[in-house]
Amino acid sequence: MSKKDEIITLYFEEKMSAIEISKNIEVGQSYITKVIKQDSRYSEEKQRRKENTRERHNKINRENMRKVRKELAISNDVLKIQHYQASLELSGRKTISNRAFRNWNSSIYRFHEKTKEYRVKEELKEKISYAVPKKIKWK
Repeated sequence: MSKKDEIITLYFEEKMSAIEISKNIEVGQSYITKVIKQDSRYSEEKQRRKENTRERHNKINRENMRKVRKELAISNDVLKIQHYQASLELSGRKTISNRAFRNWNSSIYRFHEKTKEYRVKEELKEKISYAVPKKIKWK
C-alpha cells in the first residue's frame, strides 16, 4: 500500500486528523493535507467533521449550562440567578441590538404611540452617553 493510499484510508475510513496521520506514518502534515484535498470526498468529509464539531461543542455548552443553573438553583439566590442570566445574554456578542438594550434599560425610555417607537425620556437626554440609542423603532 502506497503512502497516498494509506493517508486516504486513515483520513476517510479511520476518521483520523491530519495531525494524527502525520504522527502515525511520519509524513509532513502539509503533504497529508495536499493528498486528502485531491480526493473527491474531501469537501463532504470536511463539512461532516465541521458539523460534528459544532454538535459536540453545543452539547458541552448545554451540559455546562445545566450544571451552572443547577448550582444556582441550589443556592436559591435570586440576585445571583438574575446576574448570571444577564451576563449570559449580554456576553454572547460584542454588541447588542437596540431592542435588547431597551429591554435592559426600560426605565430610561418612554413609548410614543404615534410613531411606534421608544424615545429617551426628556429629563435624561442630557445625562446619557452618545452611544445610547435615542430612538428605537418598535413594530
